Amino acid sequence: MAARIILQALNEYQTARLRFVQSISDLASKPHNVPALETAGVLNLLRPLLLDVEPSIQQTTIIAISKMANYNQKVAYAVIQQDVIPPLLQNIGKQNEFYKKAVLFLLRAVVKHSPELADIIIKDGGLETIILCLDDFNVRVKEAAAWALGYIARHNQVLAQTTVRAGAVPLLVMCLQEPELYLKQISVSALCDISKHSQELGQSIADAGAIAFLAKSLTNPDIKLKRQILLTLGNIAKHSADLAESVVEAEILPDILLLMTHFDDSIRKASAILIREICKHSLELAQLVVNSGGVKSLIELISVSNSSSKLPGIMALGYIAGHSDHLASMIITSKGAVQLSTLLQQETNDIALAIIIWTLGQIGKHDSECVKAITDTNILPKLLQFYCNPKSSDDLKKKIKTSLKYIVKNCQNTEALEPLLNNGPPEILKYVLGQFSKILPHDPRARRIFVTSGGLRKIQEIKVDPGSSIFEYMNIIYSCFPEEIIRYYSPDFSDVILEKVEQYQPKVISSTTGNECKQLSETSDSSLSLNYDD
Repeated sequence: MAARIILQALNEYQTARLRFVQSISDLASKPHNVPALETAGVLNLLRPLLLDVEPSIQQTTIIAISKMANYNQKVAYAVIQQDVIPPLLQNIGKQNEFYKKAVLFLLRAVVKHSPELADIIIKDGGLETIILCLDDFNVRVKEAAAWALGYIARHNQVLAQTTVRAGAVPLLVMCLQEPELYLKQISVSALCDISKHSQELGQSIADAGAIAFLAKSLTNPDIKLKRQILLTLGNIAKHSADLAESVVEAEILPDILLLMTHFDDSIRKASAILIREICKHSLELAQLVVNSGGVKSLIELISVSNSSSKLPGIMALGYIAGHSDHLASMIITSKGAVQLSTLLQQETNDIALAIIIWTLGQIGKHDSECVKAITDTNILPKLLQFYCNPKSSDDLKKKIKTSLKYIVKNCQNTEALEPLLNNGPPEILKYVLGQFSKILPHDPRARRIFVTSGGLRKIQEIKVDPGSSIFEYMNIIYSCFPEEIIRYYSPDFSDVILEKVEQYQPKVISSTTGNECKQLSETSDSSLSLNYDD
């Protein structure tokens, strides 16, 4: 009888402990409850249960603490300060699947908050535990380990390098080959977090043979997996031309260009990012993209996608155009300059405007033919408007100034340049007047147009300091015209004429006799000439 009562009391105690930790775990599932739980000292109440003899209580306790730490950085630091984790890592290889998953969840919940916390976990043996579990037979344990590893690696290059030295990359590549979709997704995400930091880390992933498996997995219809693969390949390719060539050698370019027409916007954006990272390195890689139909695909992408998807596509066009005049001409032939000009008129975001204007500058920096395609869209006044707008960001103004410099120095059409004379600041005028000073001495037709369109009058209205570069350019321009033409089109010419009229003393002829009147009438066919001397 006594034994039955004792067992009943023990069962009730066990049930109460289990009920308590389950209640705390349920409450911790909602982020707004975590501060109250932390204030109530729940962590101190849960800590003894971490070593409970009943596995279900122990595991539920770990999960409850993990949930709290996941949502609250203060709790995560408390977990570290109270040395909660080291005892849990002991003999973890002998524990069951559920225990391993619970501990890995706790590791992930702590390391996600800061590099400092991640470094502490590594020193406590957390990374060794993660690597051990990454090689586990159970795919769910592998998934939890890959997830925790990604959170460590994403913080900075040093932590990512630490995971690589621990042997994480080959194990992640093996996880990528598993048939389970969720494991593929998490392992690719971890590779992405590692590869983004440096060329050395990207090379370590390429050396592990990951590119071939990533390219093969790209055929999987899952959207999340596709996006992660594209981003990972982009992170690998961005570091160097050699790594970009390794990605291209996987023969994925046709598939990537096809994915730029995918119905999901995130896939289109990730595809454009990968193309951008490939073509930015060299003329040869850009030519490969163009030969695969990349220009047409990119222009189609920027014409139909929203702003977030357009930007990497626009940058890709800029990188392609920047390599050679031939590639820039191909973009122009495909109506790329027209589409970019249309976007310029529609866009209001400074970041997007800066990218569009930079790309236009890359197209126009080569020769007059490329510039003509840009100036024909009449965007130069718009660029000047953005530059003079006090609300424009410094980066946008810098991009405008650089692009205008490229465009103006190659522009041979004075009519296209003249709108820049209207209220142009000195730092822009020096490029414009410098180009006029090169064109006008050798082009009679341009001189005629410059006069009739009002350009000669406009430059005389500009106030400059003697000795400045603008002053020298203006003197060269003045030397291209006769002195009387310069005077005639000077801003104060009409005032000078009116002053002459006011100062002129008429020669009045007195008519006293009829003969004199007759003589006066006979002179009605004579002409009056006005001599103007400045």
